[in-house]
This record gives sequence, structure tokens and C-alpha cells, in this order.
Amino acid sequence: MKKIRAIKCIKFLLNTSVFLFFSVFYLNAKSTNLFQEPNQVIQKINEYKGIVLDSNSKEPLAYADINISGTNIGTVSNNEGEFLLKVPSDYLNKTIMISLLGYAKGEILVASLKDHNNKILLDPSITQLSDVNIYGVKNAEALVSTTLDRKNKFYDNDRTKMTAFYRETIKKRNKNASLSEAVLTVYKQPYINFKSDDVILLKSRKNTDYSKLDTLALKLQGGPFSTLYTDMIKYPEYIFDRNNLSNYTFTFDESTQLNNRLVYVVNFKQKINNNEPLYYGKLYIDSQTLALTSAIYNLNVTNRTLASEMFVKKKPSKVKAYPTVASYRVDYRTRNGKWYYGYGKIELTFKVNWKHKLFNNVYTLNCEMAITDWEIDDKTTQSGEKLKPNVILTDKASGFSDPEFWGEYNIIEPEKSIEAAIKKINKQLEKRET
Repeated sequence: MKKIRAIKCIKFLLNTSVFLFFSVFYLNAKSTNLFQEPNQVIQKINEYKGIVLDSNSKEPLAYADINISGTNIGTVSNNEGEFLLKVPSDYLNKTIMISLLGYAKGEILVASLKDHNNKILLDPSITQLSDVNIYGVKNAEALVSTTLDRKNKFYDNDRTKMTAFYRETIKKRNKNASLSEAVLTVYKQPYINFKSDDVILLKSRKNTDYSKLDTLALKLQGGPFSTLYTDMIKYPEYIFDRNNLSNYTFTFDESTQLNNRLVYVVNFKQKINNNEPLYYGKLYIDSQTLALTSAIYNLNVTNRTLASEMFVKKKPSKVKAYPTVASYRVDYRTRNGKWYYGYGKIELTFKVNWKHKLFNNVYTLNCEMAITDWEIDDKTTQSGEKLKPNVILTDKASGFSDPEFWGEYNIIEPEKSIEAAIKKINKQLEKRET
């Protein structure tokens, strides 16, 4: 049984694993866009930019859900609290709902927004809970077990067609070296069955400065699927399920709130007597439905040898590479009493040592996916070519030359550092062309 659990764990890790290989690259200055244009009715789109801030400290708030009330359209604030929301003209009389763990729900009229420089303030929520008592059970592991059993009742069990925005970045130390983005269609299978989700590429683009990568390139294998697999309700076997909860210790933490509802917080970590790399982090569980609202967790990479074996599949013989950070996040949204996957993020940091070289290199790979729209899909057939679970997005996209690239699709506003990297790479391309 332990061997089977280890295989499942490794299967998840292989979908977020890294290829290290020695090669020589030639930058194509006249790269082209590779994407498919979906057949959609074009309507006027209003674009709004702004930032979400803590009302007290005025600090930016990352990962805030920003949704148009009464619709399935939304986006997520970036690491700097900034957001970009595209609203169809039919929805200008709607209200925008802003939600974030630990904060009271925010509301603002679409009509009150400006095109730029909008500031949305969220009030921290105050939760007083002297005693954790869930249906008379004061046992954190029992609560997690119950949560994993609730997918048949409180999660979306309709087959849904989701529009998603996906981004991958590679940094060498603190400098951006590669950026890939895509608009995807995700055919999300019901939580009640065991079928895997399907992904179809609609549009994609990339920019890569291989000079920052030297001759060592890192590719994130799994791409969009790696973020989908953070959905531990749909794919519990990749993290933990009811059969391997005994590998972990669960304890209650201080509770918080989401959308003015009480949320239980459960800490988990692997037991000391278990030497294999497992996970540690926090689970956020809605007190009314006992459904998982969010999970923020990391892989224990203390054992460099075992952690390296899980991630590094191919590398030059003169290179030693091992992960120093492997962090994950998944957020769920609720509509009409049902929860569904809304956002996933993975960050992997690797230290790479070359033999006979004095200094090592540190590479950080980030990928995130946000569901920006969805609808119930009652069709038996899918349109478009499905991506394979081991697809590498950077091999599917190239170029940033189309100014109308994203059209009406909602995306996550890029960080300032990423924007600066894009401008710098574009200037290099222009110089090469002239």
C-alpha cells in the first residue's frame, strides 16, 4: 500500500517536473504567433485596471477573486494586487464582487469604475472562535476526511466548459528569462466521476531571452495540467486522500473568514517517522458546507536526493540540480451553493551546480491558471485539438507581435518585473531586425 501511494505521489510530481539539458539555442527574431481563433460573437468590451488594497495598511492584496455578480466572468489580482478586468457592454449595470481569505467581502458597481487607477479597499475580517467544535468532533483529521468525502454534494458535478488564462515564467535568479501565456478551454469533468479533465489551446504567446539561460534550459513539463492537478478534490490521489491521511499530522489553526463566512484552518505536515518527501501546509474549510475553499502547501524538499529524483528527469552529467522550493496553491469559488476550481499556482525553485564552476545558478519556474469564465457543457463532443498531459507550453507558442492578441479574454495583470522583461526582449528583437 505504501508503494502504491508513493507511485501516485511521484506521478503528480512528474507532471510538474523539470528537464535539464545541454543544448545551443538560436533566437529567431521574426517569430510568429501560433494560435487558433475561436468562432465567437464579437461585442464591445470595456477594460478596467486597478489595485486591491488592505483598507488599514494600504498594502497590496494578491490572489483576490474579482467576479462580475450574476455571471461566471472574473479574474484574479496578481502578486502586486493589480488587476485587469474586461467587462462585456451588456454587464455595465452589474456589481463586481471581491473576495479574499481573511477579508470581508467587497462590492463595487461596474459603472463607478474608471478605465485606470481604480483602488478597491478590503476590510480585514475579525474572527473570534474560542473553541473549535465541528458537529461535536474536535479532531482535525476527522474534519479533513469529511471534507474529502463531500465532493458528491457540494462541488460542481455538471460537466463544464471553462475558459482559463494560463501563464508560465522562468527566472534566472531575479531576472525574467522566459514568459509564456495562453487562453485555454478546459473541459472540467464532474467531481463525482474519475475521468480526467481535457484542455484545448485557443491562443498562446511567448517571449524568451535565451542569453539569460546560457546553455542550460529549464522546461516545465505538464504545463496547464500541472495547475489543474493542484485541485485536490478532483485529484486527491496526487496529494492525499482518505487512504493515506495516516501519513500526516493535522492540527487546528486560528479560523478566518471568506465572503463573511467562517472558515476553519487546518495545518498538516508529514509525520516524523516518514522519510519520503510529502507535503505540509494549510487547508481552508468552509464551516457551513465543510467544503475546501483553498489549500496552500509545499513539498518537503529537505531530503535533496529523494526530492531531486522526483523532479529532475534528464540533465548533463556535470550538473547537480535539486529543488529548494516546491510550493502549491489552489482556490475554489462558489456559485449557487456549489464549489468549483477557480485558481491554481505552482512555484518551483532549483539550484543548479556545474562541476568546476565557482558559482551556482538558481532558476525559478512559476505557473498559474485562473478560470475567467465557464458554462455548463451539455455537448458530447469537444471542438479543437486536445493538449497532452505532458505538453510543454513553450513549444506551442511564440511571439508577442499581435497587439489585439487577447481580444475580449480576461487575463491576470502581469507583474511590473515581467512587463519590464517583455519590453527589454522586444527591444532586443527590434535591434536584431534592423
